[in-house]
Amino acid sequence: MTNPLSWQNITQQVDRALPHSEATSASMAFMRYPKRSVSLSMPVVMDDGTVRVFKGYRCVHSIALGPAKGGLRYKAGVTQEEIETLSALMTVKCAVMGLPLGGSKGGIDVNPKELSSKELERLTRRYTSELVDLIGPMQDIPAPDLGTDEQIMAWIMDTYSENHGSTIPGVVTGKPVSLGGSVGRKEGAGRGAAYAAARVLPAYGYDLNRSTVAIQGFGMVGRYAALAFSELGAKVIAVSDSSGGLYHPGGLNIPALIRHKEETGSIQGFPEGRHLPHDDLFKLEVTLLLPAVDAGAIHSGNVQNVCAKFVLEGANFAVTLAADEVLRKKGTIVIPDIVSNGGGVTVSYFEWVQDSNQFFWTEGEIRDALERHMREAVGQILQIAYKQGIDLRTAAYVIALNRLHNATALRGVYP
Repeated sequence: MTNPLSWQNITQQVDRALPHSEATSASMAFMRYPKRSVSLSMPVVMDDGTVRVFKGYRCVHSIALGPAKGGLRYKAGVTQEEIETLSALMTVKCAVMGLPLGGSKGGIDVNPKELSSKELERLTRRYTSELVDLIGPMQDIPAPDLGTDEQIMAWIMDTYSENHGSTIPGVVTGKPVSLGGSVGRKEGAGRGAAYAAARVLPAYGYDLNRSTVAIQGFGMVGRYAALAFSELGAKVIAVSDSSGGLYHPGGLNIPALIRHKEETGSIQGFPEGRHLPHDDLFKLEVTLLLPAVDAGAIHSGNVQNVCAKFVLEGANFAVTLAADEVLRKKGTIVIPDIVSNGGGVTVSYFEWVQDSNQFFWTEGEIRDALERHMREAVGQILQIAYKQGIDLRTAAYVIALNRLHNATALRGVYP
């Protein structure tokens, strides 16, 4: 199987969308190269007094539309190519969501579960100090990703602020609310995915209130998507996490399942439903399947098992290019990652705006703004797809390329 996080995944999508867009190969040449990609070697003193050197990366792909925006992941085996690919995806995602932001990404090759809290803090502060002149509220704004959380963001914000002599909360998003974070940030990606589906399904003749949903992964994206789907009237009949799957044809009690997961760390042992093997989740005949674990969840080896009418990409590159082609031929509608999980960066944008203005919104205001933003972005994609007779992923890329083309045409090439 081709690496789903390889650079060619971006270039192939751009090449597919380019003939349908206003852009040209010349105007989109920048899409094929990161603006800046930094590799770091970071010595850190461990709790036992030894020194361990960690490898880290930060890539800014584009600032055509505004300051770069992208998460920071702590993941064993992360590579510079993976970070560069994800930074390009952020460029496209911010463009299709209509945000005044460019794309970036960062990563450290580490399993955070193997480090103590103090070791994680020292590593995070060292990483930040190495990048202190390259990140900032108007330069490059990190956020949580795999293996990182609001505490990591708090350490980054503090380290950056100490180096600049004043508190600068806008250097990161996904911070604790007490440090200038936004309410609703944790649920942004999951809730946004549900809002995207709520806009897409009726366009194809499906009623969300009569729809069934299966969710692979019950982390932040999966659980908040499940909660939003249940609030919107859909029936979530199956979910899975690392311990296995859970199935209830009558619909799972999502608020109770979330409480069980938070209390026990697993969905296993929940009194409703029956155990479902991991491989069987994709075989369920549901209206909508949400893979929300990692890249390449649906690939050429298992795509024939997918029986859902719609696939909603909760994780970046959840469907490989080869599998995407198979699903298209089967008539399965794929709601692509660059819009389906765009709620995460959208609420990050809201946090950045709030930090800039030092005026903060209520949770209700965040949810209402997110729903409006998601519905508008998806509506534009549906319009392009219908008008040009193309799939939703290609239509989303067309919108992104058009916006990037217009921005670069106006800005020109310096010097």
